[in-house]
Amino acid sequence: MPIVQVSVWEGFGQKNARTVIQGVTNVFVDMGIPQHAVEVVIHEVPKSHWGVAGEPASERLKDESPPR
Repeated sequence: MPIVQVSVWEGFGQKNARTVIQGVTNVFVDMGIPQHAVEVVIHEVPKSHWGVAGEPASERLKDESPPR
């Protein structure tokens, strides 16, 4: 049974999580894995706990607008 763990920034949202869960599951189903055997876990991580180029993402990306 495949277990896929996806890490995203906090605030990813329920709709996006549902889309990722279905999309990842579909990839395995296309490979012949039964849908009921696929598990997807989404971890939301605060930007202050996510490092980008040696800095917390909360500091490094503070002037960038969030993706839509």
